[in-house]
Amino acid sequence: MRTYDVRIWKIRPVTRKAGRRYEFRWRVGTEAKSRTFANRALADSFRSELVRAARSGEAFDTVTGMPDAMARRHGSDTWLDHAMSYVAMKWPRASAKHRASIADALATVTPALFTNTEGMPAPATMRATLYGWAFNMAARNANPDAPEDRTLPWLRKHSRRVADLDDLAVIRRALDLIALKLDGKPAAATTVSRKRAVFYNCLRYAVELRMLPANPLDIVQWTPPEVSEEVDPRIVINPGQAHGLLDHVRAEEPAGPRLVAFFGCLYYGGLRPGEATALRQDDCVLPLRGWGSLTLSRSEARAGTRWTDEGTVRDIRGLKHRGVGVSRTVPIPPVLVALLRDHLANYGAGDDGRLFRGERGRPLQETVYGRLWKKARDHALTPAQVASPLASRPYDLRHAAVSLWLNAGVPATEVAARAGHSVHVLLKVYAKCIDGQTEAMNVRIERALAA
Repeated sequence: MRTYDVRIWKIRPVTRKAGRRYEFRWRVGTEAKSRTFANRALADSFRSELVRAARSGEAFDTVTGMPDAMARRHGSDTWLDHAMSYVAMKWPRASAKHRASIADALATVTPALFTNTEGMPAPATMRATLYGWAFNMAARNANPDAPEDRTLPWLRKHSRRVADLDDLAVIRRALDLIALKLDGKPAAATTVSRKRAVFYNCLRYAVELRMLPANPLDIVQWTPPEVSEEVDPRIVINPGQAHGLLDHVRAEEPAGPRLVAFFGCLYYGGLRPGEATALRQDDCVLPLRGWGSLTLSRSEARAGTRWTDEGTVRDIRGLKHRGVGVSRTVPIPPVLVALLRDHLANYGAGDDGRLFRGERGRPLQETVYGRLWKKARDHALTPAQVASPLASRPYDLRHAAVSLWLNAGVPATEVAARAGHSVHVLLKVYAKCIDGQTEAMNVRIERALAA
């Protein structure tokens, strides 16, 4: 809240345990403010700045007690205000899923960054305000006056100053929150890593604005859980299992026959689900014989209506790790060519050329193909395999495709080009054996030993 009602008092000396100090007090609206300085000169300089700002007619913020420009110079922006500014800076260029990820991380650490807990709103109420409004630019633009409750005023009033975040005990408490899920159980290592990265970048932005001398996360001794970037070989299916799963997808009426080619794109073409969802008829070259190709230029990841610019469930973006307008061409084997030709012959394409659609021609939803995949998996796999992580998600079909190409001897550069990865990421993440290949590898080793 901004006001021009400012009253400034004189500086007075005070005695503290650390020695003689100089306290300066002023009032902004109904909020009393004070700051203590080590010597008289510093206190006079700060008071003079406030006097000049008041005389020039600048509006004062009731939380920081200063005009915005002066608050930034003196590191008096609160963490909440800074985090909201960080979201506003990142929002235009971030994908919808990344926007939600930023909001989730900031809403997780913020409860550790208050001056006290007296009168603190309930955790669910506080998270709803932080995640649903403070760290969501669409909600803030639609409702700039903020939620009509006492939650936000309390958060603003008790949020720590950014300049105080050099207290490593406070930073450690924030990191400890990152390591937990909302129910208090330990969070997955990948989740901890993702949230810590957002927190780090938000603090780095404060350093960039000269609100902090250095990023405190570079100093605090806190070890995050180790993140494994490799694909778990237990999730990777072999070709026989893939064929069986696709056969059971086809048998699941009424949605299965319409989506068997969708799952085929993931396994035979190595597409991401968002890339297959965005596939159009014009993207496909499907000859009567031999290999065809798919030209990919877009992806449609599910993010939720609150995070997309258009208010749609899916966020239409360019390809992952690619610049705007950049495409990649994926050769596809005859088996996938046949699946796609049959799909077009039986179901055609939508008005926009889209191949895979939900009921009544609507965009395909994850819940639809997720339920279908679970049913097919329950029927195609043994009980032990169903209980294992083997192909537990449709995305695992892509992992199986890339692993198959690598184990077939396709050069890593070609596999990386088809999968849309760098060679470095490919070899680090995807170079895994296919389920069921251990015996074949053992035979090769025995032959080598015998020779």
